[in-house]
Amino acid sequence: MTQPLMGAAEIARRLGVGRTRVNQLLKEDPTFPAPYASLAAGHIWRTASVEAWIAEHRPDLPPPDGP
Repeated sequence: MTQPLMGAAEIARRLGVGRTRVNQLLKEDPTFPAPYASLAAGHIWRTASVEAWIAEHRPDLPPPDGP
């Protein structure tokens, strides 16, 4: 089952990049989803928002694993 929230590590794994690249996208790409919340451990995003961004900007990536 897909989790409803993702951190930078999960997004990086999904995109096939490092966490540094996720932070670059957040700072440099105005189309990248804004974090749902910022915690002491870092930003978290709604999975649905990230997946919608991936579908539009990285359609070459396969859909996430799991039902």
